[in-house]
Amino acid sequence: MDRKELSHGDTVHDPRDGDAHDDHEDHDSHEGHDSHEGHTPEKFRDRFWLSLVLTLPVVYWSDHIQGLLGYEAVAFPGAAWIPAILGTFVYFYGGWAFLEGAWRELKDRLPGMMTLIALAISVAFIFSWVVDLGFIDASALWWELATLVTIMLLGHWIEMRSIDQAQGALKELAKLLPDTATRVTDSGEEDVPVSELQDGDVILVRPGESVAADGVVRSGSSDVNEAMITGESRLVKKKEGDGVIAGTIAGEGSLRVEVTRTGDETTLSGIMRLVSDAQKSKSRAQHLADRAARLLTGVALGAGVLTLVVWQFLGAPIDFSIVRTVTVLVIACPHALGLAIPLVVSISTTLGAREGLLIRDRRGLEEARSLDIVVFDKTGTLTLGEHRVVEMTVADDVSEDDALRAAAAVESESEHPIARGIVMSARDREIAFPEPQDFRAITGKGVAATVDDVEYQVGGPALLEAESAEVPSSLQDAATTAADRGQAAIYLLRDGRALAVFAVADAIREESHEAVRALQERGIEVAMLTGDARAVAEAVAEELGIDTVFAEVLPEDKASKVKELQAQGKKVAMVGDGVNDAPALATADIGIAIGAGTDVAVEAGHIVLVRSDPRDIPRIVTLSQATYRKMVQNLWWAAGYNIFAIPLAAGVLVGWGILLTPAVGAVLMSASTVVVALNAQLLRRVKL
Repeated sequence: MDRKELSHGDTVHDPRDGDAHDDHEDHDSHEGHDSHEGHTPEKFRDRFWLSLVLTLPVVYWSDHIQGLLGYEAVAFPGAAWIPAILGTFVYFYGGWAFLEGAWRELKDRLPGMMTLIALAISVAFIFSWVVDLGFIDASALWWELATLVTIMLLGHWIEMRSIDQAQGALKELAKLLPDTATRVTDSGEEDVPVSELQDGDVILVRPGESVAADGVVRSGSSDVNEAMITGESRLVKKKEGDGVIAGTIAGEGSLRVEVTRTGDETTLSGIMRLVSDAQKSKSRAQHLADRAARLLTGVALGAGVLTLVVWQFLGAPIDFSIVRTVTVLVIACPHALGLAIPLVVSISTTLGAREGLLIRDRRGLEEARSLDIVVFDKTGTLTLGEHRVVEMTVADDVSEDDALRAAAAVESESEHPIARGIVMSARDREIAFPEPQDFRAITGKGVAATVDDVEYQVGGPALLEAESAEVPSSLQDAATTAADRGQAAIYLLRDGRALAVFAVADAIREESHEAVRALQERGIEVAMLTGDARAVAEAVAEELGIDTVFAEVLPEDKASKVKELQAQGKKVAMVGDGVNDAPALATADIGIAIGAGTDVAVEAGHIVLVRSDPRDIPRIVTLSQATYRKMVQNLWWAAGYNIFAIPLAAGVLVGWGILLTPAVGAVLMSASTVVVALNAQLLRRVKL
């Protein structure tokens, strides 16, 4: 990855170049060739404004407009040729992008919207010169041609600008990377380009600087701003041994970081790769829209030919027949149809990325609107994946804070996972505890230490037996309940008496309660799938209000459970950490990988949750439903009006005095494009 380019946000390297693609991506490249290849919003903007300036005199000196509005244009030698000369310039200058696009479509044997636009303006251009050179006695179509090209340029400018804005997430992510890094060597410090960093290098990150690569803090401490990567608004304390992410910003305090991942392997590059994949992938609705656009192209061409033949058969003047044919081709142009879906999904992809929802495959987002059941993995998804004190019972003369303070002080010298859980629980409650004195391990039973000149012991049932400790009945009952739930019961002893019992287990995330409740309120069933013992699983499910539990399931059998639910006719979302849950994630209708903040190399899911927050699942459903509504609205607006417009353009109501000119047809078609673009922008207002 060229870090220099990325840091300025001018160009975005696609990390997928040269990588293997999924089959559906190959299919996408065939189905959805890019008619805008090489085009930019600025190109359409510049051509629109100049074409507009040239179109005004074409319209002013048009005989048709003069007669319609009842004025007489300024006359001078050669004035009659102004529409032809300027109209020709508009055709070649303003219409060149459409002619190029049509050539690519025809070369790929996929005629579509560009082909129709090019055909319409070319027919008008040739016909107008034939008229002006005196070969046919009719009215030239210069003003219709010029206005058509100008309005088309406006519509495409709006489209390209909107899509460019929607793809801005990659550029914004790229700007997070610094140009250089301060590398620490035996001979001192040196500034080097980030592209030269290698695994194992140590870099210095000063206050206010961006971290140049993923790594592990070797010394120093700082509160790091990770909001741009994980969406977490709170600063994250980083100290020795903690991992840091490229692109995050150090607060007060400097860090010495050992580089562990550079280039395409960093978390930031992984996020960029996922966003890029999502913007290049296509949903089923997009494939449907592409096929509809090609079908409409065929219908328009057939209708145009039929219009010409029928009117000539009825004896209409050739100029009338040509005008009807051109109007049919113009009004049937499926450009708005082609814009209807990709613009909506591009905006939804960016909106999701800004909210910590990385949409790796758009089809997953599309399916989320009609979910029947969400299956959560337990460990690391609904729970923290770390031990905590989940319940505490104390003797009558002891407060919970005092008991946890003493236990945490004793356990602070231990490396056991349960000991760390007790210590972290005290820190979570912001309970300060002193350093213990005379710490010692009691083999197979627990640990002991002196805290504030008082000796305490902490351990399990074996410690009670060894110390012949007195245990109040309330503590015995609490320990029994913990054991029934598969939780560890850890006692705090002093002078042969149990002061407290701590139920230690994998703690449930605070956010999980809200996530489960929000899904159930939407009528979506929630299930839990875990390899843990049934007692442990059911205890977690009971606390969260989950009715369906699949416990003691081996990793290789998780996918089978998902298939069982699908066999019942349910649309299933699987939420897991993307490691042992990968088969289930791939099997589900929507695979949602959690844990992107630490590892975005999750390839099994359709959607990745940057924040590892289960509350983001209902937000995915909200985004999916809003996106689908916009798709349907745009498809109806883009294609529905053709049902009435094509017959009118062909002249079926000419007997009643209803006749559409090519310019009116251009206005109607371009108006549909503008409406589709504006309607898609309204998606940005959705509150997730």
